[in-house]
Amino acid sequence: MAGVPAALAALWTPPGLALGLLGLPAAIALFFRDPDRVVPTAPQLVVAPADGRVIHAGAARAGEAPPGDWRQVTIFLSVLDVHINRSPVGGVVTRIDYVPGSFLPAYRHDAFRNEHSEIWFDVNGATVVARQVVGVLARRVVCRLAVGQAVERGARIGLMKFGSRMDVFVPVTASVEVAAGARVRAGETIVARLPGGAA
Repeated sequence: MAGVPAALAALWTPPGLALGLLGLPAAIALFFRDPDRVVPTAPQLVVAPADGRVIHAGAARAGEAPPGDWRQVTIFLSVLDVHINRSPVGGVVTRIDYVPGSFLPAYRHDAFRNEHSEIWFDVNGATVVARQVVGVLARRVVCRLAVGQAVERGARIGLMKFGSRMDVFVPVTASVEVAAGARVRAGETIVARLPGGAA
């Protein structure tokens, strides 16, 4: 369907316009690509839920985290990044909250006020929260999980359409394994390590 404008333009407009419109299906195919990933299997690992650049890693930023004490990793996705989201942990989904909000640029500190979905996982008694946050262009969050569902680490869980961010909140007893500025790959890059009992 994305190629229809280019086809119509080729019939009734100068060739330059049709060639320009051919970029549309290419861009959409690039955005919705879904590469396979090799998920690490060692216990206690938390992997990146999204491709992109880490813009915060460490203590949870004031006002952004769910109630409680957390460490936080925030990943910004450009429109060129893969937008398929993956589960950061293996565990059971205990809660999913959809929160309407604004559409600020996702790299901003206050973008946590944007429309988002918050997914809570129980990992052998430890709680990990993944938050899908829309941005200026991303106007729809797709979460394909249900409460009570068991999920494997690295499993595909949904997507955010056209540029956005993901937050991961882990217990303060967990160690954060990435730093701001790092590039991460969903399902592969280790972003945190849970304390001994969680897997």
